[in-house]
Amino acid sequence: MATLTRTSQKLLKNANFSQLTTRNISFVNRNNYRNVWTTCACVVGAGVLFYAAKNRYGRHTVYALKAKQPDELARSVKLTSRERRFIKFASVEHGGQLYMTPQDFLESVVEQEPRPRLKRRVLTTKEIEQLRDQTPPLKKGSSQMFRNMRDRGIISYTEYLFLLSILTKPASGFQIAFNMFDTDGNQRVDKNEFLVMEKIFSFAWRDKRGITEEGSQAGGSKEEPQHAYINDDQGLQRRHNVDTMLQVHFFGKKGNSDLKFEGFRQFMENLQTEVLELEFHEFSKGHETISEVDFAKILLRYTYLDTDEYDMYLDRLLDRVKYGRGISFHEFKTFCQFLNNLEDFTIAMRMYTLADHPISKDEFHRAVKICTGISQSEHLVSTVFAIFDADGDGLLSYKEFIAIMKDRLHRGFKSYAKNEGWEAFKSCVKQEMKSAV
Repeated sequence: MATLTRTSQKLLKNANFSQLTTRNISFVNRNNYRNVWTTCACVVGAGVLFYAAKNRYGRHTVYALKAKQPDELARSVKLTSRERRFIKFASVEHGGQLYMTPQDFLESVVEQEPRPRLKRRVLTTKEIEQLRDQTPPLKKGSSQMFRNMRDRGIISYTEYLFLLSILTKPASGFQIAFNMFDTDGNQRVDKNEFLVMEKIFSFAWRDKRGITEEGSQAGGSKEEPQHAYINDDQGLQRRHNVDTMLQVHFFGKKGNSDLKFEGFRQFMENLQTEVLELEFHEFSKGHETISEVDFAKILLRYTYLDTDEYDMYLDRLLDRVKYGRGISFHEFKTFCQFLNNLEDFTIAMRMYTLADHPISKDEFHRAVKICTGISQSEHLVSTVFAIFDADGDGLLSYKEFIAIMKDRLHRGFKSYAKNEGWEAFKSCVKQEMKSAV
């Protein structure tokens, strides 16, 4: 607002506006007259707004956010890391239920972020039927099936948990997992027995959140497994009205085939190999081997280490392995199979050392062979010791090693990959400079 003249200021201070006459105004030029009445209009307008607000809301404080009602609070659920990750990577939905595609699942275990997409694709019933027709039978399974199918299939949340458990099971655990589904002990699993798995996961989800079973009949009558689900607001536990990729792959398009143990064991081995191939090829770039540093990065990528600790392990390896010959896929795979037997290795080490003494390369090599039945190469064992042997005395603190390798098995559910952003750039430059020396 323009500055008032001295005459105008005197009039505003001393005169009553109701008594302002033409004679008073004659002392003020036309522009000052506009300024006076503009000021008056602002003052009066502000007073009107204040009076209206006071009458409307009284003297109480007005809050911008409305508090949640009790029923809204009851529906608010704290999701687990696996639930959040499934929702994040699931790219399709049908009937209010979220689903992963085979490609989504692979990305969820080897990538930090899903593929860029605008929104989830909503599948029609006709599209679901087409996906079922494109699912290969069990006898045509391979270690490239998920990659070949890409987005031509759907995986439910409970099946996602089941597939994750497969990735961490040792060979000895295949029979145990199969027997869990074989409820009648005939060495075969039918579709309804397989669906018991989803029922168990559904009940676990419900019990964890204190949700009581609704609609259960008074006589305790049994429901078919596929009808025993509950609904939730996240689209994770709704009843499945369609056949998923695994159901068709295991039991056929009509759902009347049986799953034998040998077929189940081969499926688990194929899935483990496929995920390991993806991780290996990410670093091999078409070559037959990966560098020792890349091998260390794969082992450390899902650990709780902070940036300085992470760099310490890589620096230690670079200092001790000047001219590495690389790690082959066979060496990488056998070591990861050993990690699936980590619990057995832990027990063996506790019984062997008693006083938690560090172990030598020969002792480590022998313990791994006993637990897995597979020998690790001398070069791979030397690389492991170059990473985890803290003081270079040729002995490994197995407790530290086991703690880090357990984080590796969680595959991103406890933490994200290390070294991101500016810290990643600095670490990369540091490693390249050391490699060039």
